[in-house]
Amino acid sequence: MATLEVLNQSGQKVAEMALNETLFTSEVKLHLIHEVVKMQLANRRAGTAATKNRSAVRGGGKKPWRQKGTGRARVGTIRSPLWKGGGVVFGPMPKDYSYKVPKKVRRGALRSAVILKVREGKLLIVDKFELQEAKTREFVKIMKDLSVREALIVLETRDEALERSSQNVPRIKILLIDGLNVYDIMRYDTLVMTRQAFEKLEGVLAQ
Repeated sequence: MATLEVLNQSGQKVAEMALNETLFTSEVKLHLIHEVVKMQLANRRAGTAATKNRSAVRGGGKKPWRQKGTGRARVGTIRSPLWKGGGVVFGPMPKDYSYKVPKKVRRGALRSAVILKVREGKLLIVDKFELQEAKTREFVKIMKDLSVREALIVLETRDEALERSSQNVPRIKILLIDGLNVYDIMRYDTLVMTRQAFEKLEGVLAQ
């Protein structure tokens, strides 16, 4: 039976956790990871790029010169797209890029991302974090003891001292287990989870 070491915040082994064999021996489906990451990035797009077309540009209500007899080309408005200061043809307009993939796809992608971290040896289980107060120096020491330079840290419940201690440390992000997502898992080199958070995640992935 496959197991994972459970460490304390000093990097010392304090226990072992048995992994769900059915769950963690399943196939890693990279195409699901790709699809969900693509969806997440699309959903983050603001979609606010905009240009003014001919009807939106101010001015141009009067015909510059009469239709015939001047020798010049006929023009109806100085705000024609052919003129400087005119409207833009086929320019970007505000757009909603967001879309959804099926729930099974999202869950399968999350499962594959976690399995991938386990197989790469990039998943660390920490028994618990104990910081008496918010000190960046203490947090940096914990990361050094765990041999981690950049990580996504996943907690079951909020830890204000840990969150404040990590604010000024680059390439570190703290999430609650309910907010765990495929993009952040793949973005950070190491996934660090508390034991309680990992047990909850196993329950969700096994569904």
